[in-house]
Amino acid sequence: MTSIAGDAAGLASFRLAKVEALVFRVPVEQPVQTSFGIMHDRPAVLVRVEDTEGAVGWGEIWCNFPSVGAEHRARLLESAVAPILLERAWDTPEQAFDAVSKRLHVLGIQTGEPGTIAQTIAGADIALWDLVARRIGQPLWRLFGGTNRIGVYASGLNPTEPERLAAAKRDEGFRAFKLKVGFGAERDASNLRGLRDLLGDDATLMVDANQAWDVDQAAEMARRLADFRLQWMEEPIPADRPWSEWVQLAGRSPIPLAAGENMRGHAQFAEALSTSAFAVVQPDLGKWGGFSGCLPVARAVLGAGRMFCPHWLGGGIGLVASMHLKAAVGGAGYVEVDANPNPLRELLARPYPAVVEGAVTLCEEPGLGVAPDLDAVRGLRVKHAYR
Repeated sequence: MTSIAGDAAGLASFRLAKVEALVFRVPVEQPVQTSFGIMHDRPAVLVRVEDTEGAVGWGEIWCNFPSVGAEHRARLLESAVAPILLERAWDTPEQAFDAVSKRLHVLGIQTGEPGTIAQTIAGADIALWDLVARRIGQPLWRLFGGTNRIGVYASGLNPTEPERLAAAKRDEGFRAFKLKVGFGAERDASNLRGLRDLLGDDATLMVDANQAWDVDQAAEMARRLADFRLQWMEEPIPADRPWSEWVQLAGRSPIPLAAGENMRGHAQFAEALSTSAFAVVQPDLGKWGGFSGCLPVARAVLGAGRMFCPHWLGGGIGLVASMHLKAAVGGAGYVEVDANPNPLRELLARPYPAVVEGAVTLCEEPGLGVAPDLDAVRGLRVKHAYR
């Protein structure tokens, strides 16, 4: 049997007895700001799968936007994805991923929600891989042939007093930091100046525009920000712009371009890699693909000589899954760790991995090596009323 985990990974067929979604929300004092919207609370949708022998696996579905999206994704998982997963036994998680994706393809077209459906499938795939790895007693990073130490960076530095949060994260062990931009040229430049003054020349800095500009605006901003010695400029233009615009911008930008969180499917990633536009590629395994889709993409990214840096901005299960994804392939780059306060990060992934000198060392426990502390988050759970 051939698998993304190799020919002799010790995988065995499994049959599921339960597939369920758990929705959580936690209010935050400081909203999370992007150039296109604000998060006034932090949601998370976990996927829990259990096989007929009692083994359990955990996954997570990306659900940050729109603000009502978490409950909807939970209902989609339980109404559309779960019945297919429960129909039969599966030889590998990839087999299930491919089958569910094929079965729900037309539904995605009909509803106009191919992305949302892909997100629910992705969260289920993460859970299936966690389940399988726990069954055979292997941590996922080892099952996929990787090593367990990876670089990380502090993400999501808001445009309001970013130095305060960056200083706290530096003290926690981070050495690389990403600022949200797209809030006006002067404000963006002033924030970067403050961060560089605070963190020094040795710190790695990146920016994320969240699709804020057109090509000319992005090229001008790249020119203005180049003196801050940025590792990359992320999604400076809308992710759905033609490849020709991305190539044009890459030729005009003194800062390397990064994107990928809003790409979906092997074909789109292959097209992106065939251009000269992207120095850094950032699939989000909770938005599309899970491990079954994103691990082949990660290997292709490294094979093309680009930097692979998984995107994640959600709860703890998806974050640790992203760490295993990066650990599986290695290479230069980082895993994104949201810098903003969010109890659903630490409480949903116990024991939460520590950052030491800009890196995380994943544990030897099987699967993801973490699990949610459901007692601690009981008061944060939201009923989504599918059943």
